[in-house]
Amino acid sequence: MSAAAGRARGFRQSLLVALAAVLIGLGGAASAEAGALLPRGKKIFFGVSDTGDSADFGQFSTALRKHPALIETFRAWGSDFPESIERWQEARARPVLHFTTADNNDGHELISPRAIAQGYGDEYLIRLNRLFWEKQMPAYIRPLGEPNRCLNVYATYDCEGNPRDAAHKTRWYKLAFRRMYVILHGGGKRRQIDRRLAEAGVVPLRSEVAGLPRAPIAVIWSTLPAGSPTVPRNRPRHFYPGDDYVDWVGTDFYSDNQDWKSLAGMYRRFSNKPFSLPEFGVSSGDDPAFMRKLLTWVDRHRRCKMLIYYQDFGSSSSYRIQNYPSSLAVLDNWLHHPRVPHFAPNFPVAPPPPPGGIAPKA
Repeated sequence: MSAAAGRARGFRQSLLVALAAVLIGLGGAASAEAGALLPRGKKIFFGVSDTGDSADFGQFSTALRKHPALIETFRAWGSDFPESIERWQEARARPVLHFTTADNNDGHELISPRAIAQGYGDEYLIRLNRLFWEKQMPAYIRPLGEPNRCLNVYATYDCEGNPRDAAHKTRWYKLAFRRMYVILHGGGKRRQIDRRLAEAGVVPLRSEVAGLPRAPIAVIWSTLPAGSPTVPRNRPRHFYPGDDYVDWVGTDFYSDNQDWKSLAGMYRRFSNKPFSLPEFGVSSGDDPAFMRKLLTWVDRHRRCKMLIYYQDFGSSSSYRIQNYPSSLAVLDNWLHHPRVPHFAPNFPVAPPPPPGGIAPKA
């Protein structure tokens, strides 16, 4: 082989290696996008909160002449929610599941961040992992949102700005979130899951499971933009569990508490993650200026790929956008753009009826 031929062959080999590296990189990017359940291209997912009554989803859709692609349900730690799944299926909307550690009945704390980090809540996390895997239902899971809001039982600070007990230190919240992320995602034999937990700085699984399936979920980490109360150590950055344990970053934003500087700061600080507004709304009277400004902000911040209107409960709710015609008109106009789809891919659907149309007895 001549020196020239050798150089040509070497060049071709180098080109193939470089091309392979590019393709692998693109595949990794596509995989990361799929893992986060991102909307395709420049699209953005819009959703609404779940009130527990399917009629409210329908009325909201009718008022805005738009089918929301997402529906956000709020549940307590340890609870099963077959009726919520039925509403997701009836709505044909991809679920966003927020869970709190406050009891639905009396508000007492069911489990502390430290106990979650130490593995005492593993069985519930495993149930969730298997639920979404078995149903092959793409979903976003938003565990313990707003950890810097003093009214939440898992918050680090009380409303006077004083730290709560040791079980609620920021360190335990971050470790708890890492544990939740690893177990909820699953995807490996027990030794693999335990290795990931060790890398996260927490103990192995407290369960006899042989492994965990890979659930089709993405995890949203969300705080208030500045914290309530606004003491320095209650800022969002102190609660961040790390890039390896977050799929989406999010914050809640309402018309009665407009901290635009902190909103912009969160967007900039977590610039390597897709951004979401898992709760937003008009909360203290018709405010089309707020609605217009927020939607303009979303348009100008293209990593913001999800926003969910919080409608609270009942026709007289101060969050119900149907009570605010000017704000509703602004939102209605914004929603009717091609980049806001009516449906998310692989949205939940009700299972087919059994033969004969009669469900078998339990």
